Amino acid sequence: MIQKENMYDSGKFVISLDFELFWGMRDHLTLENYGKHIQAVWEVLPRMIQSFENYQVKATFATVGFLFADDKKELKTSCPNDIPKYSNQSLSPYIRHFDTIGDNEETDPYHFAPSLIKLLQKYPSQEIATHTFSHYYCLEDGQTKDNFRNDLIAAITIAETKGVAIKSLVFPRNQFNEEYLEILRDLGITSYRGNEKIWSPSGLMAKTPNPLKRAFRLLDSYINLSGHNCYNMKDIAKSVPYNIPSSRFLRPYSQKLGLIEKMRVNRILNGMTYAAKNKKVYHLWWHPHNFGGHQEENFKILNKILGHYDKLNSKYGFESATMGEISHALKEKQ
Repeated sequence: MIQKENMYDSGKFVISLDFELFWGMRDHLTLENYGKHIQAVWEVLPRMIQSFENYQVKATFATVGFLFADDKKELKTSCPNDIPKYSNQSLSPYIRHFDTIGDNEETDPYHFAPSLIKLLQKYPSQEIATHTFSHYYCLEDGQTKDNFRNDLIAAITIAETKGVAIKSLVFPRNQFNEEYLEILRDLGITSYRGNEKIWSPSGLMAKTPNPLKRAFRLLDSYINLSGHNCYNMKDIAKSVPYNIPSSRFLRPYSQKLGLIEKMRVNRILNGMTYAAKNKKVYHLWWHPHNFGGHQEENFKILNKILGHYDKLNSKYGFESATMGEISHALKEKQ
């Protein structure tokens, strides 16, 4: 594996995963229709980590703070007193889940995951980041900056009790709120995953109806409509905390679209190649539960991506890095 001394001498391959179990599920998903995907995370995550280790690939696991708790008692005592009061109360996990969750991971593997976090801690090359404490929605009506600050303090605190130092953040549902970046700085979080530029307020699809936006995103996963969405390290270095934007969401395997799955994979491989050749950052992300169905097909795709990274590393010095490593290197350089 080629290693470069100067961080600008090679492109960077970043992987981040939104690790949330059932806390971040959409309103239409229930234990009846999606529970098997959540349960499969106990098979998927160890296998995924092993694939990363086999190819010497590092990943950032952005973990909901709730998942650190050993039991319901610890979960409740770790919650901030000042919780978000969303106008849409169905978004609040404190309302949706707390009365029905079990006592611990053994009785409720949908809402607790301390054993999986301990597993991650055995692999120092993998980063544990935060996905906020409560899967916090930063753009919803009813919540405030103080709510967010207290939520993040709770996430950092419970992680510290388990021996995890939080330095990176992924905003739940990619609800990026620029006004909240000062809170990240105050609390020592040095990097976050921003959105692709095409989805920013000044982006192409910003004012289009949601159905059209979803259709565009789906088509863009198979055909290059928005570009490779790669980034220069020097641009990332311009502001703190460092914005390490996403390049592509790794969609789960679709049996219905099986005939064109090769196009989706090639879309990712071509983006990685472009980043490696041009010394840019390529940031791929997904959720562990996305691999809960069609596991063999999903892992076949993942290993093809990781194998392609290995070739790019040998040929161009393309490097795997966590979000935390990039922010640390930039901070040291500056």
